[in-house]
Amino acid sequence: MKMKRAAALALAAVMSLSLTACGGSDSGNQTAGGGNQEAGGNTAGGGNQAAPAGGDQVVINFFHRWPNDPKNSMFKELIEQYMAENPNVTINMDCILNDQYKEKIRMVVSTDEVPDIFSSWSGTFAQEMIASGNVAPLNDMFEADKEWSGKIAQASVDGFTFDGQIYGVPWSQDGKVFFYNKKIFADNNIQIPATWNEFIGVLDTLKAAGYETPIVEGLSDSWAILHYLGTMNQRMLDPQVLAKDYDAATGEFTDPVYVEVLNKWQQLVSYMGDTCVAIDHETARNTYFATGEAPIMYLQLAEIPHVEKVVPEDFEYGFFNFPAFEEGKGDTKALTGAPEGFMISNKTKYPEECQKFLKWLVSKNGGEALTTKCGDISSVDGAVDETNALPAQLEAMDIIKSASSLAPWFDNACDASVYTVYSQGAQAIATGDETPESVMKQVQEAAASIH
Repeated sequence: MKMKRAAALALAAVMSLSLTACGGSDSGNQTAGGGNQEAGGNTAGGGNQAAPAGGDQVVINFFHRWPNDPKNSMFKELIEQYMAENPNVTINMDCILNDQYKEKIRMVVSTDEVPDIFSSWSGTFAQEMIASGNVAPLNDMFEADKEWSGKIAQASVDGFTFDGQIYGVPWSQDGKVFFYNKKIFADNNIQIPATWNEFIGVLDTLKAAGYETPIVEGLSDSWAILHYLGTMNQRMLDPQVLAKDYDAATGEFTDPVYVEVLNKWQQLVSYMGDTCVAIDHETARNTYFATGEAPIMYLQLAEIPHVEKVVPEDFEYGFFNFPAFEEGKGDTKALTGAPEGFMISNKTKYPEECQKFLKWLVSKNGGEALTTKCGDISSVDGAVDETNALPAQLEAMDIIKSASSLAPWFDNACDASVYTVYSQGAQAIATGDETPESVMKQVQEAAASIH
């Protein structure tokens, strides 16, 4: 895929996106922006925020997980713009890093200090927030303005819908696909594989053609391993079995298909080269895939600007979804990935103003800023087009839109006690220190410990 090189480099130059299991991570110190705040930031709490003198003034506390630029600056600019258009509204923004964010929002969501608006992942994390009893359902918001809600990708809305109730406004969306080197595929007469056996055949062909590492991954990053395992489980397992096992209250992981998945994982890592266990995802992407040494890599669509930054001028790449397992029982048209979005506290004094702000933020204006300034894929249809986005990003949006569903990241789908043992075990399989059978026994013990 030939890209707009200058645009890509300009975008990548301002980005600071390090990817994690849930699709993104920033690093840096807590910052605050927007509103009339003192240096050092404001608190995340806001459920019982009293309105300032004047009666018609509104103060909204907005808490998210992106303290670094370019996202933090983007939010500040958007908030300043919104407050200029709505002078009766003050939005206090607070933001901290991923793990710290998870810890803090878990602490405050069940209290009166829950922020008016806060960011959330979909899947089990969203369910955890909802279980606090302090998250407002938003069905009326979506129903009352079809012109607005109709532009938000349905697959993203589904990620925040539980028992028929919508609890989040999707802001961004992402997916995981194989990026492949088009020239290498063409030179070796390789077709896009549709099944696992075809995929292994492609890897064998590349190996025979002299590519010692036909596919690469940085297995020192546990989240990268989880992306594989989550997809492979989704493709192989009966959906009902998977749903039962991913539920912390009922999970057993005794189905023998789980061992089959790890056998296939063991088969796959044999093509990743001896150094895969010693390198991280970024090194694998920039040193192996971008140079053509490894023709295939499993990457997030949000990584497109990073790929563009490091590949040579004439490098062309394409995408294909994870191939179907011949004996698999899962949906082969699903795409591993997840939306992220915003929730509104049902304790806020200003529910209508919170909804108004989110509708303004999750719009063509906000979506264009998210994709063009930060490289993320907006959940808003029509937010970007050929005039303001890379061709690959437009194709990425089409891939997400055409997916039958978004299968959540593994660490958003099940309890940390389970996925931590899973990722450690899969690393040990790659180094030859564990077998698929021994790893699944450890997973079963971890699942039983949280019942």
